[in-house]
Amino acid sequence: MTTTAPPAADVPSGSGPWRLARAELRRRPSVRISLLVVALFLLMAAGAPLLSSLAGWTPEEFDKSAVDPYLGGQPLGPLGGISADHWLGVEPITGRDLFARVVHGAQVSLLIALTATAIVVVAGTAAGIAAGYFGGRTDTVLSRLMDLTMSFPSLIFMIAMMSVAKDVNRIVLMTAVIGLFGWPGIARVVRGQTLSLKHREYVDAARVSGSGPWRILTRDILPGVLGPVIAYTTLIIPGMIATEAALSYLGVGVRPPTPSWGQMIAESVAFYDTDPMYFVIPSTCLFLTVLAFTLLGDALRDVLDPRSGRA
Repeated sequence: MTTTAPPAADVPSGSGPWRLARAELRRRPSVRISLLVVALFLLMAAGAPLLSSLAGWTPEEFDKSAVDPYLGGQPLGPLGGISADHWLGVEPITGRDLFARVVHGAQVSLLIALTATAIVVVAGTAAGIAAGYFGGRTDTVLSRLMDLTMSFPSLIFMIAMMSVAKDVNRIVLMTAVIGLFGWPGIARVVRGQTLSLKHREYVDAARVSGSGPWRILTRDILPGVLGPVIAYTTLIIPGMIATEAALSYLGVGVRPPTPSWGQMIAESVAFYDTDPMYFVIPSTCLFLTVLAFTLLGDALRDVLDPRSGRA
């Protein structure tokens, strides 16, 4: 199916590529919905302490009156104990408020994922531009380092590193470990884009006029690779969120009582038959966040990445 161009009233002739991209993104209902979901979870993560205080519970606070000790600690009331006191119900046995743990889990999960993504994007973009522009020995060394990093079984190595590290900040360690294995992918994308840009007329003109490598890289090459980098960044965020959830699910990520969506899903498996809401709520949050970032990344790739074939 052929996509029609935006109306002339919406996009004046002579508009720049970024304005055309914004107009194209605004025309897509999936982008608007994805942005709304992403903004909702980001605000929820940023305001986790305020939201949990409004609900009246901290994520570590037990409420034994909300569970039935004679039924193995099952939540009192329908749908996992949802009530005016506990907006999303409570955990079995402990009685901890699920709403407080979900919003604080969003803060932990998104903090790790977004920080690791920032590390990956900065390191990968710098390595890709350097390899593509300078070539020669620099390209050889960086390319072999990319191959070496990508050849590791990353998930197994992450599990091993997280298992042997004991007295360290788990959030900082997870961020560093996840970022360590993510940069080669974006570096390869940027390297290929840089190779196609470094012999363009405006780059040659800047070189002839006496501009140094740093000025050329930051003023001429970097703006040319920015579109694919933004698109790729949005696409790797869901993978970072899923990786953090997987490590926490396997028990080598964030440690209790610090909440994490993956950790909550792992704990809820034992109560799936008796209290399905305990499993459904964090799983839904994880699913919606990953789906929203994925749809947004697909749209940005179509619009911003010139290799996608869209005008």
